[in-house]
Amino acid sequence: MESQHQKHTARKPLEITCTNPSCFFCSMNEQAPSIRRAKIVQCFKELPLREDQENVLVLSGLFNIAINQPDDPEFPSLGVFECMTKLIQRGISDKEWLLRDQNIYIPYYAAHIIGSYTMNKAHFAEKAVRSGVVLPLMELLRGKISWVEQRVAVRALGHLASHEKTFEAVALHEVEIIGLTMKIACECFEVVYEKFVGLKEKKRVKYHCDLLTRGLGGLELENRKAEEWASQLQCWSLYLLNCFACKERCLNLICSEDFLKIVCDMWGGLANHTSPAGIGLIRTLCNTKAGREHVAKLKRVIESLCNVSRSSDDWQYVAIDSLLLLLKDQDTRYEVIDTAALFLVDLVELKTLRGRKRLGEAITQTLLQDYHKIKYGGLRLKNKKAERALEEIWDMKVEKIKREKLMSEQEMKERELSVYVLKQEANTKFWSGNIEKAVKKYTKALDLCPLKMRKERIVLYSNRAQCYLMLKKPEAAISDTTRALCLSGTVNSHSKSLWRRSQAYDMKGLAKESLMDSSTFISSRMKSKRKKRVKIPYYAAVMINKQMNATWPFNHARSKRCKRHKEQVEKSKVAMDNKSVRGMPTIMEEKWTEKTWKRRKLERARRRKKEFHVTVGLTHISTGNE
Repeated sequence: MESQHQKHTARKPLEITCTNPSCFFCSMNEQAPSIRRAKIVQCFKELPLREDQENVLVLSGLFNIAINQPDDPEFPSLGVFECMTKLIQRGISDKEWLLRDQNIYIPYYAAHIIGSYTMNKAHFAEKAVRSGVVLPLMELLRGKISWVEQRVAVRALGHLASHEKTFEAVALHEVEIIGLTMKIACECFEVVYEKFVGLKEKKRVKYHCDLLTRGLGGLELENRKAEEWASQLQCWSLYLLNCFACKERCLNLICSEDFLKIVCDMWGGLANHTSPAGIGLIRTLCNTKAGREHVAKLKRVIESLCNVSRSSDDWQYVAIDSLLLLLKDQDTRYEVIDTAALFLVDLVELKTLRGRKRLGEAITQTLLQDYHKIKYGGLRLKNKKAERALEEIWDMKVEKIKREKLMSEQEMKERELSVYVLKQEANTKFWSGNIEKAVKKYTKALDLCPLKMRKERIVLYSNRAQCYLMLKKPEAAISDTTRALCLSGTVNSHSKSLWRRSQAYDMKGLAKESLMDSSTFISSRMKSKRKKRVKIPYYAAVMINKQMNATWPFNHARSKRCKRHKEQVEKSKVAMDNKSVRGMPTIMEEKWTEKTWKRRKLERARRRKKEFHVTVGLTHISTGNE
């Protein structure tokens, strides 16, 4: 008969006890705070020295904690930075250890943990610097392992450089860091395409796939995450460069002409909303005297700023701010005004943008600050169109306001009636197909329309923009739609004008600006419709699909690979042609000659057996193998 103890033991579930005295997870579960802290300290000391397959699980756990609780002081105070530093150093110096088990994941996790804990708290960053994290992060930045580790290294260094007390620790390597981050920012999409996206699924590095998808897998998800990570790599590189630009360090390197031409087209804020983007870095440079001098000389950069200033891009206000900084500086004003005036003239009635009030008035004052010299002092701009733009601003913001103040109420009503009649006549001309006469009618109506009739002016500008689209005049259409959008209650909210400007940008080949306007157009429609289900118009879906394909960040890398492949094919064709000219056999001839050679060899053997001594003249055909 079984004892009561035996029966009780049989009913109890099987308990698995951990045999590792320095197990990290057991230490975390310790109830007594002092014992728990002591055990965690011991774990951090032993972790870089252990040959344990569970190290990756520990790092993965720390990674999740650091992401979710980056401001928790517990681990930074117990030696997590020293532990991560030693793990990265071991991964770089000991390749055999790195490739053993799943240790290849460890440097990535370690650098990410450093970056997460140094993101917000300056005193955490100080502890990290004292623990020696900068040098191993520099090794990863140099590409000692792969682009995946570069991504988290540049993120961590950016966070360290953003704090006042730890900036100098990073700046000890400023020339190398700036050179590397500029290169990464320019080439990251090409690298990610060559090393990952452009490879077949079977050829991709497994741990890259696992890190990207967190084990979920799937080609589509991998590609989407790779694009996001490449964008983050670029954004964090720009962020790190921005830290140095804010301190006015190494501006002669950052203001490289070739780099600035590329950086003004770099997107930001899509995968990382805290990134300054390319435009943000340009604005930082424009806050410095040396930076303004370099930027003002580059027409390509100024045109890019102007295009963004007249778009629904999130960084529109940054582009406007950059142009105003350049225009306020007397040393750069006249290098920029010939181009900037043609774009900013459309923004003088802008009210509020991103919390900045009376932005249109700031633009007007900046553009007209020395207009009296042009009007009365004999000062002449290089571009006559820019002079006419300034004259138009003067007439609208000064002269027209004076004239309307002197008008009687009766005169104002007569004007309003004339505007209504002209608009109807213009609409009739438009629908009858007489587009040029419609433009003249809309123009006359706009000249007569009082400034206070904002809604009526929105319609007139937007309708005239449609006429310009039909006349294949995209620049005029962009100008009118921008003016209509500036007059709308909320900036960039007039859906018809957004769609028309998107079409105009498409005509000019500005895919990014067209995509931004198309997506904003759809968003505005969805907000205006109160129904639960809002259908996206087919024409808008087609436009967005077209521009997303045109702005795919790996386009340049893919075209370079296709070009390289084409060149290789051409070289192989030339080589084959040269062989044929020299009398060398082609691939088809090689197969035939090899077969013939074997047959004749058999014939010889048979003749020897029959002891025939017949001399046969054989033609010697050399094969490729010989």
